[in-house]
Amino acid sequence: MRHKHGYRKLGRTSTHRSALLKNLAIAIIKYEKIETTEQKAKELRGYVEKLITRARKGDFNAHKAVFAALQDKTCTKKLVEEIAPKYVDRNGGYTRIIKTRTRRGDAASMAFIELV
Repeated sequence: MRHKHGYRKLGRTSTHRSALLKNLAIAIIKYEKIETTEQKAKELRGYVEKLITRARKGDFNAHKAVFAALQDKTCTKKLVEEIAPKYVDRNGGYTRIIKTRTRRGDAASMAFIELV
């Protein structure tokens, strides 16, 4: 039972899971809307929203913290200088999850996750 368990394992080891979340975060920052499974989208939401909250300050330490998580210069720059300033007046809720379809191969429920 997973009562009060803190995160979804997504059927991966911890390093594979962190790499997956990092790559999904890079994709959502680059394209601002991606389609993935519903469970990955729900797990990604918290990861990306914490990054945006850190990036809202826009100073050197924000760049440093976001780059430490993403390891991608162009996405870090885009997040801190373009995306995060849009959310200065907003207290969380930077992403939206829209359920779309059931994937044909394995019947996984798919969803779009996008920046609001």
